[in-house]
Amino acid sequence: MVQKEVGPDTSPAKDGENIQTQLQEEYLKTLEQLEEGQLVEGKVIQVTADQVFIDVGCKSEGKIPVGEFSTIPSIGDSVSVILIMKENKYGEVIVSKQKADAKIFWKNLRQAFTDKKPVEGVVEKQVKGGFDVNLGAGVHAFLPVSQADVQKLDKPEKILNIKTLFLVERLYSDGKINIVVNRRKFMEDDLDRKRNDFFENTPIGTDVTGVVKSFTSFGAFIDLGGFDGLLHINDMSWGHVTRPKDFVKKGQEIKLKVIRIDRQEKRINLSLKHYSDDPWVHFEEKYHVNDVVKGKVTKLTDFGAFIELEEGIEGLAHISEFSWLKKVQKPQDLLKTGDVVECMILGYDLQAGRVSLGLKQVKDNPWETIEEKYPAGKRINRKVVKVTNAGAFIELEEGIDGFLHADDISWTRKTKNFGLTAGQEVEVMVIAVDKESRNIKLGIKQLSEDPWKEFCESYKEGSSVEGEVASVTDFGVFLRVPGGIEGLIHKTNLVENREESPDEALKKYKAGDKLKAIVLEIQSDKQKVSFSLRDYQKKAQKEDMSRYMTGEETSDSTYTLGSVLKSKNT
Repeated sequence: MVQKEVGPDTSPAKDGENIQTQLQEEYLKTLEQLEEGQLVEGKVIQVTADQVFIDVGCKSEGKIPVGEFSTIPSIGDSVSVILIMKENKYGEVIVSKQKADAKIFWKNLRQAFTDKKPVEGVVEKQVKGGFDVNLGAGVHAFLPVSQADVQKLDKPEKILNIKTLFLVERLYSDGKINIVVNRRKFMEDDLDRKRNDFFENTPIGTDVTGVVKSFTSFGAFIDLGGFDGLLHINDMSWGHVTRPKDFVKKGQEIKLKVIRIDRQEKRINLSLKHYSDDPWVHFEEKYHVNDVVKGKVTKLTDFGAFIELEEGIEGLAHISEFSWLKKVQKPQDLLKTGDVVECMILGYDLQAGRVSLGLKQVKDNPWETIEEKYPAGKRINRKVVKVTNAGAFIELEEGIDGFLHADDISWTRKTKNFGLTAGQEVEVMVIAVDKESRNIKLGIKQLSEDPWKEFCESYKEGSSVEGEVASVTDFGVFLRVPGGIEGLIHKTNLVENREESPDEALKKYKAGDKLKAIVLEIQSDKQKVSFSLRDYQKKAQKEDMSRYMTGEETSDSTYTLGSVLKSKNT
């Protein structure tokens, strides 16, 4: 027999048994480390329609109903579970995701309460004094109505079913767990953070998006995410803005540009118009002095009218530039808001953004040719438009009046009653035209020859004249002589002798009496003449005496020697 050396058994069968033993030992060691009730991490190894299979390191896989997942996991995903039982009588591992979620939830909730960190929840229903909030994992909290929003809730139901963040205000147990949350404090802190971040990190010129929140007379407030910016009426358009509601609507989401930030006052100014070029930049490319342009009347004031030439370019037509002819008292007499008018550019100031406009300049100035149209000496028939104490205004054409002074109505009559009425048509002569001062002088008496000229040529001082009593006054008698000229015989020049009273003498005369008198004084420059009855009588007596002495007196003579002598003695 051959003796064989005996050694270790190294056959393949023996090697397999050793590996299996080692694995079993490692498994048992791992299994011993797991404790029931422990939170463990498992891996998804299979997903069916009803179950999700989780490998937690035990001999078999744990099963979790699909309904416990808000989102169905994928194979290989990690899932936190509580190990309920390592092995039941059927050799199955029992795990619970719900209990794991609850444990994790409470851990996170306590940490959030301690660290004052927000937690997420859904406002599910209204309860007495506030709302019931579902924080997840079957845990509910109470939200007082006073802590539900930064503003008073007019309609509490509007926050139902919204998912939002809360701060844990209280977390305590008095037989049961009670949780009180605060949404308002979270919103205020969040707004402060957002506002501070905006002021610190937003440069001028940044584009922002906001929602139109409310209107004022000077613009609109824009909600930029819990804090407001102002869209001023002047920043809505380069053009004239009367109503902010014409440019933006409440609740509208709009894109705006940040144009001013006041970090001290926490004010933000926004602009809509800055998305287009300032039209004043291109003004001189399109407009020049003396250009005739069209524009729309946007506003009327006591001193003129604002006229928009295009969006952002608005000029002023002063009331003095409305008409060549009329003195306009109120712009409303000629224009109304919305009118489209032609006007001329009189001047502009780019720095100030101002344009001076004229309405009258688009028409010819009739005063420039007035002297050619109405030369001195021209006779015309026109209507009286107004009578004053000094004379009458005569309309030559629309907007142009001439003045007929009282002294130019008659050569001879001096009376306040001109005999003229508004609407009456009269013939007048143009006496003088002054286009610089815009005065036209008219006359009626110039239509006929000046009787004073003829009178002065025919009569000198001391001459005898015959006339008719025109009127009797307290101080004398007015005598109308040839040419219609009236002169005064003062009452002292009526008496024939010293014994007769002038006042008594006045009583002898009445209008229409024929008298002869001497021309006492002529003031041709003032168109005045005075007469004397007494001097005429003296002159007549001297002439009679002369004729008597020369023998020229006849038997028919009115005077006798006795009367002559008598008159001489007087």
